[in-house]
Amino acid sequence: MSNIRVMPTVFKGEVTLPPSKSDVHRAIICASLARGKSVISPVDYSQDILATIDCARALGAEITKNGNTLYIDGTTLFSENRAELDCRESGSTLRFFIPVAAVGGVEAVFTGKGRLPQRPVGIYLDCLPKAGVECITQGGLPLRIKGRLSGGEFRIKGDVSSQFITGLLLALPLAEASSKIILTSPLQSAGYIDMTINTMSKFGVKIERTEYGYFIKGGQKYEPCKYRCEGDWSQAGFFMAAGALGGNITLNGLSTETAQGDSACIDIFRKFGADVKINENSIEVSGKDGLHGTDIDATQIPDLVPILAVTAAFAEGTTNIYGAERLRIKESDRLKAISEALCGIGADVTEKADGLIIHGIKSAGGGFVNGCNDHRIVMSMAIAVAKCRGAIEITDRESINKSYPSFFEDYRKINGKF
Repeated sequence: MSNIRVMPTVFKGEVTLPPSKSDVHRAIICASLARGKSVISPVDYSQDILATIDCARALGAEITKNGNTLYIDGTTLFSENRAELDCRESGSTLRFFIPVAAVGGVEAVFTGKGRLPQRPVGIYLDCLPKAGVECITQGGLPLRIKGRLSGGEFRIKGDVSSQFITGLLLALPLAEASSKIILTSPLQSAGYIDMTINTMSKFGVKIERTEYGYFIKGGQKYEPCKYRCEGDWSQAGFFMAAGALGGNITLNGLSTETAQGDSACIDIFRKFGADVKINENSIEVSGKDGLHGTDIDATQIPDLVPILAVTAAFAEGTTNIYGAERLRIKESDRLKAISEALCGIGADVTEKADGLIIHGIKSAGGGFVNGCNDHRIVMSMAIAVAKCRGAIEITDRESINKSYPSFFEDYRKINGKF
């Protein structure tokens, strides 16, 4: 992978956000589970989304691309009883497709690369065998599954990745018997579950929220539809920070009527002291009066932590980010990676088990930082240069292809220099 050198600048201008990667994953899978033809748009072909497309095809869905539109016919899904699913580095793809393949009775082998083979799948190893699915693994990937997922009762801790719950929600309506997902601890990243349920409803499948978790009626059918994907609030955080750190940025393509949990960044940047204006078709962010530290509970918004840490590094006073222990098992150990990157340019950041303590400084010197082959670290540090006196050189530039291939094209549109 190559390095990228970003130069100090004042970020200003406007950008249209790409479609939500989380929304697109869910729409592709729902369309593949529908017996008929669906249209999904717009779609950004990041590596994670390409992994989901490939896995849906491996299970028998017919998918064609035309520009940023996908045409998906799920009529032949599960027509083969064996498949190999290469999930690349996408945790969502892996955790969504394990129950989906299982409910189709497919004997499937799941593989991946990067840190994905080490990321946890243990929740499924506990609950799927009780529901008729044999799981064969030496720990992590490759994982082989055999058998057909039946309905039943699934007891799951709410503080594990919400991706496990989404995977079960997507698959269980197709089981013959009805099911219950019983949460044994409070749910984290609840917005992602809300997004899953909303998307499923547009494809004609209903999930009932209950006091214990979720009731899923068996024997349901996904119906094909024309689906429009939302703009991505996870990626919006980078550009909101660019505005907050002394710039002025207008963001287009976002809906404030969304289930995406990362839309909480509106309130968080206002807590930092940024000026966030919500207009009819856009959001404008600036930070001319300077920022101040704040406390941030990251339980529901883990993906925003790296860019919030960058913002906090230049906010007067102390910021305490907590509830983020799950970031240690992402594409990198994100708490360690963003802490070391910020300290590398002169910021004052201390790691703790579940988060970061950040003492704000007025400006940093710049320097060389390790992107840790993690898209969110690379993009976050590209924004940090707004408050640097010198350039920042960041490794692993190509890692942005995992989620946002056009990031540096959009970065240039807001006066980013590299």
